[in-house]
Amino acid sequence: MADVKVPVLGESITEATVGEWLKNPGDPVKVDEPIASLETDKVSVEVPSTVAGVMGEQLVKVGDTVEVGAVIATIAEGGAAASPAAPPAASAAPAPTAPAAVASYGSSSPAQGQAPGSDGAAALSPSVRRAVLETGVDPSNLQGTGRDGRLTKEDVMTAAQNKPAAAPAAAAPAAAAPATGGRKEERVKMTRLRQTVAKRLKEAQNTAAMLTTFNDVDMTAVIEARAKYKDLFEKKHGVRLGFMGFFVKAACMALKDIPGVNGSIEGDEIVYHDYCDISVAVSAPNGLVVPVIRDAETLSVAGIEKTIGDFGKRAKDGTLKMDEMRGGTFTISNGGVFGSLMSTPIINPPQSAVLGLHRIEERPVVRDGQVVVRPMMYLALSYDHRLVDGREAVTFLVALKNAIEDPTRLLIDL
Repeated sequence: MADVKVPVLGESITEATVGEWLKNPGDPVKVDEPIASLETDKVSVEVPSTVAGVMGEQLVKVGDTVEVGAVIATIAEGGAAASPAAPPAASAAPAPTAPAAVASYGSSSPAQGQAPGSDGAAALSPSVRRAVLETGVDPSNLQGTGRDGRLTKEDVMTAAQNKPAAAPAAAAPAAAAPATGGRKEERVKMTRLRQTVAKRLKEAQNTAAMLTTFNDVDMTAVIEARAKYKDLFEKKHGVRLGFMGFFVKAACMALKDIPGVNGSIEGDEIVYHDYCDISVAVSAPNGLVVPVIRDAETLSVAGIEKTIGDFGKRAKDGTLKMDEMRGGTFTISNGGVFGSLMSTPIINPPQSAVLGLHRIEERPVVRDGQVVVRPMMYLALSYDHRLVDGREAVTFLVALKNAIEDPTRLLIDL
């Protein structure tokens, strides 16, 4: 038997939470094949097998906290003939947990129809199972986009949106059941990532003197530039031309003019940075993560878009590294992709400011004495009033607005 231990997770990280088991007792395992997923404060880390053989006993449960170096499972090397016979008895207890969880909520989801030992049921993470319950989507008919073809929550939600219109009628008899079954509740333990996010955001509220100022920006020029050059851009650089490249470049220019927005407070000292490490909020299966674009002021729009695209892909796969989410001098969060019209984003400590982008919406505005319709976006800058004055915050937003409304400024650094 070979022991599987929790690997080194990164500097100053001594423990993690078991997120899910990727292999059940009795499953064949290859060398370096992931058998479990661990959740740290910021990312998910997969635990690979060091030997080839058959999965043995799982020594910890999903949700348990484990320390670096702790033994979490055993593997029978070489896949002895006796090994396959033992797993059915060993796996009989843990394997039904996924179907049991489904049954406890009275769902008629097809997930219940899977065999207790099937890989399909075992590979569904808690968030995916919850999405399956809520949407009624059959996971066996979906093609996963996560690592090794595993389903993600986004896969389930996309399938739910694309369900035929006739589906609700078929589900009508089941919809009547809750009337007799009463109200139900679900209790799910907070992931380590969500606990860390909650702790840091509350810390920001308790520590910083936060204030938010707003402005709006006419997106006409950027939209026209994007429409004109997007095909050539993608052909040359191999990445799509989005709006974030423009905003990151514009933010870097504005940060040079207003260095306080790019600074931070450490004790009784103010730290000013002559570089722009821009944190960008990226959606991941377990929540938002904030990887950092290092030295963004030195990158082209193409370089920025490539970096963001790579972050998005690896966030979905769960392969972002801890070091890629450390540091950052300024944050940009784009709630517009989810339909947000306006918000007051919370600072990411120890940074002094965060920029919130929102959805583009056609609105009537006055231009040269005439009322015209323009694609407008609200901008929100939340900042630490201990370091950034209102005048500086407004000046920053105006500089950003001017650069977006006249992208030529990005070329001549004006």
